[in-house]
Order: sequence, then structure tokens, then C-alpha cells
Amino acid sequence: MISESIEQRLVIGIDAGGSRTRAYCADANGNVIGTGADGPGNPLGVRRADLVRHLTRAMESAVPAGLRGSVVAVAGGFAGAGPGRGRNAAVSCLAEALAALGIDDVATGVYGDAEVAFASGPGMPADGLILIAGTGAVAGRVRERRCVRTVDGHGWLLGDEGSGFWLGRQAVRIVVQALDGRGPWGPLARLVVHEITPGRPGSTPSPAECDRLRAAVADWAYSGPPVALARLSPLVVAAGAEGDQAALSLLDRAADELAGKVGALAPRGGEVLVTTGGLICPEGPLAGRLADRVESMGLRIAAVQDGAIGAVALARLLTT
Repeated sequence: MISESIEQRLVIGIDAGGSRTRAYCADANGNVIGTGADGPGNPLGVRRADLVRHLTRAMESAVPAGLRGSVVAVAGGFAGAGPGRGRNAAVSCLAEALAALGIDDVATGVYGDAEVAFASGPGMPADGLILIAGTGAVAGRVRERRCVRTVDGHGWLLGDEGSGFWLGRQAVRIVVQALDGRGPWGPLARLVVHEITPGRPGSTPSPAECDRLRAAVADWAYSGPPVALARLSPLVVAAGAEGDQAALSLLDRAADELAGKVGALAPRGGEVLVTTGGLICPEGPLAGRLADRVESMGLRIAAVQDGAIGAVALARLLTT
């Protein structure tokens, strides 16, 4: 929330990702003076009514009613908003959310999440590489602030290797294999089972318990949207910290997958690589592993927290 006493031209930057939507309100100098957040913002994975509601609530929290008439530009970066259906849905949902808040006659721009994330890099770079690893995973080459090539970002069914979803799905598979007797009962299996079925014993379950747990794991996995498996990714990190070899192997494989996406973009020495998403943002659990793997590419890594600041920067450009 921000004070309604501010009287100046304002802009809104939106970072609508696979897990949540963030909205930042900033003044003409780019100083963030209000923030808001709500549910997921991928137009390909969220129902239209839900996306409009998430956008509306995030912006409503970022900009009080008394200041909405001062908004002159809005830029939104959306996961899944590449050319085609995703972008069209993002454009129309953003317009509907703005209308619901009485924000009209403003300059608007819709971008992919990779573009706003890249713009969040130091000095708002115009050209270089971007890698996002959160719920999903995508790498891209940006030229003149527009993504001209992407690698992956295909979603949970076709790709997103190395993402939070990918880690969560692999973790569940390891649990099922352990319950089948095809793999060890280690810290990762124990943590996941406790997350899914609280109160279960931490020791190796008996054959009868394995049968019940298999059913419980399957019920949990199939009862919600597939991307919900991403919530298990922190357990892989936690199990790795306990020395679980299966978890450590998954973390290494995830970093390999992410580095491979960057390599597929034919990077040039000295280029900036902006990284973001829960896994590779500053202090992200895969940040160190990724840095080790791309070191030989000669890139300048700039880790950023999210794309909201980049969206603000792009919104400011709309006013010039």
C-alpha cells in the first residue's frame, strides 16, 4: 500500500508468473512506492476469470483508488505470453483488469516474462541472454528488449526440464520407486511422504504401509493441477542438504538442464546473462551450480529477484 497524498505521474509494472502475480507501482523516476501480489498469471495455465481477478487484486493493492487517475502507463510480463493464444489472452485480461479498477486512457505494453526479467538486469540492458527457472524454465536471447529466440518454456507436459515442477515430479517418482522397493528409502522420500501425508513414520515403512502410502501419493499427485508438484522442489533442496544422494543427483541434473538451455543460445563471451526465478535468483539453491556450469561460456551473470522491476522500467519507456 502507498500514501494517497502523492500527486504525480505513476506507472505500473506487472510480473505475472506461473506461481503468482506481482504488481509494482512506481513514480516517474522509477522509485517503487506500492506493491501487490496475488495468484498465478500464466494465461495458458489459468482460467480467464481467475487471471483477471489475480491481476485486478495485485494492482488494487499496489495503487490505492485515489491514485489510479495518476497512472499513465502499465507494462505486464506474462509467463506463457509468447506469440499467439497466450499473448492475446494476456492483452485482453490486462485490459479487463484495468477497466475494473477505473484505469483507462493509459499506455500499455504486454511482454513475455523473459523480457521483463531481462529488463530487471543492472542498467536495464537491451541485448543479451535471460534464463528463468521457477515453476517452469525458459532461456532466451533478447535483442532491443524483445525476445528473438527461446529455448524450452514448453510447459510441464513437453519440457521445463530443470524447473521447480521438474524437480517436484522427479521427487514424487523417487518416492513411488522407493515404495515399490525399486529404490532406497532416504531423506527425500521421507520428506515428501511427510509433506503429502503428515504424521507418517519416518522409518522405512512396512509392505502394508507401502501399499497405503502409494495410494496416498497417487491420490495427492492426481488431485490437483500438475504444476502443483513444484511445491515439492524445496524438499529436494532440503534432502540434498542432508546428503541424500538421489536429491543431490536431481539438483545436479537440474543445473545441467538449465546450463544446456543457455548453451543452445550460442552465447558469446562477455554477454550478460540475467537469471531469475526461485531456483536461480540471488541466493537461489541452484545459483552456484549454474554459475559453475556456465563459467566456461564467459558470460556476465546478473541474478535478479524477479521481473517486476523490469516491468516498471518498460512501463516508464512507454511514457517517453
